[in-house]
Amino acid sequence: MKTNGKLQKDVIDKRYNSLLTLRDMQQLPLAIILVILLIGTTLRASAQIMLPEVSIVASTYKYLNAADNKEMAQPVRMLEFNAATYDIKKSEFYNEDYEGYYVSFYIPDGEILAEYNKNGKLLRTVEKFKNTTLPAEVKNTVSQVFPGWHISEDVYKVYYYDQKGKADKIFKLQLEDGSKRIKVKLNENGVFL
Repeated sequence: MKTNGKLQKDVIDKRYNSLLTLRDMQQLPLAIILVILLIGTTLRASAQIMLPEVSIVASTYKYLNAADNKEMAQPVRMLEFNAATYDIKKSEFYNEDYEGYYVSFYIPDGEILAEYNKNGKLLRTVEKFKNTTLPAEVKNTVSQVFPGWHISEDVYKVYYYDQKGKADKIFKLQLEDGSKRIKVKLNENGVFL
């Protein structure tokens, strides 16, 4: 037979144990979140270590500075960066005996045909992009000269020449106003050609 004091102690122990279980259950989601964060941080740190190294040489800077497409859409800039950093010597078709190489880079709305010499220097490019973001100067010129018209189609072309150290940029636009349509050409400064 249990005494009153022992009975009270048993009741207190059962309540304490149930409180511990309740407290442990409340802390379980916190523990799971901490484990997930720890695993995510570890995976992210290991992924950063495995990134490939990109080396940019002087001729690359020359091309990227000449193209200078800070106002252009991200896909245009990314494709130009790919052409600038392409290492012809690491390609599967590289052969020292060949004097030059033509390499094409594609995305759904554009393409670049690049010429490299046997040392991997970018000599020239011909680029064409459709329906891309236009620079503010081009948009402003069109809206001032053709008020009420809207741009229905645009083609952006770039011709880079290493010997000249510059890139010629041309925008071919189709403008519409109701049933009327016209085609115009502008350079990157918004000057009609």
